[in-house]
Amino acid sequence: MLGPIFVREWRTLPRRPQHYGLRSAYLGLLLVLGLTAWQVLVGWSRPASLGETARFGVRWFRLLVDAQLILLVFFSAVSAALSIAHEKDRRTFVLLLLTDLHNYEIVLGKLFGSLLEIGKLLLGALPVLALSLLLGGVAPIQALEALLIVGAACIAAGSLGSLLALWREQTFQALALTVLCLVLYVCLVRALDWLPLFPANLTQWLDPWQCLQGVLSAEVEGSLTPALGFGLTMLLQSVVLNGWAILRLRRWNTSGEPIQQREQTNEHDEKVRAGVHAAPGRVRSAWDNPILWREVRTRAYGRRLLFVKLAYFLAAGLIGFYALDAALMQRQPFAAAQGLLPVTIVSLLLIGAQAVTAITTERDKGALDLLLVTDLTPREFIFGKLGGIAYNAKEYLLPPLILLVTYAWLGRLATPPHGHDELTASRNVQALVCILAAGLALLAFVAVLGMHIGLRTENSRTAVSHTLGTVFFLSAGTLGCIYLILISGRFEYQWGSFLFFAVAGVGGLWWVLNGERPTHALLLASIVCPFAVLYTVMNVLIGKPGTMESSPPFLPALVLIAAFGFAVFAMLMPLLSEFDVALGRTTGGQE
Repeated sequence: MLGPIFVREWRTLPRRPQHYGLRSAYLGLLLVLGLTAWQVLVGWSRPASLGETARFGVRWFRLLVDAQLILLVFFSAVSAALSIAHEKDRRTFVLLLLTDLHNYEIVLGKLFGSLLEIGKLLLGALPVLALSLLLGGVAPIQALEALLIVGAACIAAGSLGSLLALWREQTFQALALTVLCLVLYVCLVRALDWLPLFPANLTQWLDPWQCLQGVLSAEVEGSLTPALGFGLTMLLQSVVLNGWAILRLRRWNTSGEPIQQREQTNEHDEKVRAGVHAAPGRVRSAWDNPILWREVRTRAYGRRLLFVKLAYFLAAGLIGFYALDAALMQRQPFAAAQGLLPVTIVSLLLIGAQAVTAITTERDKGALDLLLVTDLTPREFIFGKLGGIAYNAKEYLLPPLILLVTYAWLGRLATPPHGHDELTASRNVQALVCILAAGLALLAFVAVLGMHIGLRTENSRTAVSHTLGTVFFLSAGTLGCIYLILISGRFEYQWGSFLFFAVAGVGGLWWVLNGERPTHALLLASIVCPFAVLYTVMNVLIGKPGTMESSPPFLPALVLIAAFGFAVFAMLMPLLSEFDVALGRTTGGQE
């Protein structure tokens, strides 16, 4: 029913090398989360009572479902968008349009083919969820309803990514709009709670987290359970999105089809031909660095980037409004993190997507190979690309900076010692400078990381997945450590789990950074960066045990800047000194 595209993905998926490794790593991560939650909530010092076991079963079940929901929904949308954008960059998507395949076979085949990996992970985690049933507190029907919620959300997110990738021509625009539409959807659904006449049960049908809360609380409102209502709502959204994509498929993707023109039979005067310029319009002179000139002065990332920027400003504005309202109404420690962290993570994802697609799009279109026969130096290419990324991503740096300055002006960046409110201004200024410097270091790391992975990875889809996955897991791992510290209040209970997370982060970063051409500097950067993040989190949250006061921000910021700054130089040096080897065009690394 879904056509040969889906059949090919169905048959070739188990043959891929990462088929079993990815599933094992995913299930191992869920089990480690469960052991960490047990260590935090119950502990190993004494036997747990039946009530404690049941309460832990509910907390562990909610933790596992939330982790799966965040991970799988994000990668469902990105995977569906990449499966189509990669075909467009390689000029093979137009070949599908020339076949006798129906529109629904192309759209649905690419969609469900890209979601096979996600479905495999979701079904593989079902036995882990079933373990929580043995602890009590969770009924089997609740486990099935949670599985329905996550699966329906993944299909809806994949449909959104597929629609946007079919609509936009450039890979960066498809990825950026996919991420921003997910954020906007969550913000707008949460805004429905502010409407006085909006029914509460309809909010559960739109918000997966509220629907999960309704499932675990066993509260059924109306004739439909929250899980069934949410599943039907997501199914309706998926039908609308895919139906619109099927109807507009040929109309949206006509610019890539070659147009055959007949040769002109009439003869022109040779003098007239010599005086005619090949391209219409005035002749533009390039700068000394033609790469930078092309990135800044031309439409290197496609047209209509205004859609991406408007969506980003809208999402950042909604997040900032909610966060500032909470910070003004409730004077609590770490209130600034509620606004700064989401906006910064979205900015990092957009900058990473722009950096890696600046390389992968050139390679897929064959333009990157032409650079090897020119007299461009590695310095001109690398710094020209970095300058173009910084110029085109400048709008993504403004909302975090504005929100940071606003929090500092309101006095929410640092909590003064008890009885010393006069130190608020000085501590907020110091925190402002340190957070700004550390944020710039992270932005530089993400931009160079995207170029580094894009140049060292031949498969464009893998390069984009590794870049966005690294940024996502770095952010999710940090937020996970913060959550585990806050719910227990004591760090020594989670030392083993945090050490495991740090070692896993080292292994993942080493695998992404080194690839087939490892260096000692990249190995050291892979070790230093995860532990620097862990050290910074510990100093911010438990800098002064027994109080809700952080340690001075200078030393954590210095450690973070030093670690990620070293990683930036470790990635830049091979690119600047071994340009051909980094592109994989010579055998210098094998001799």
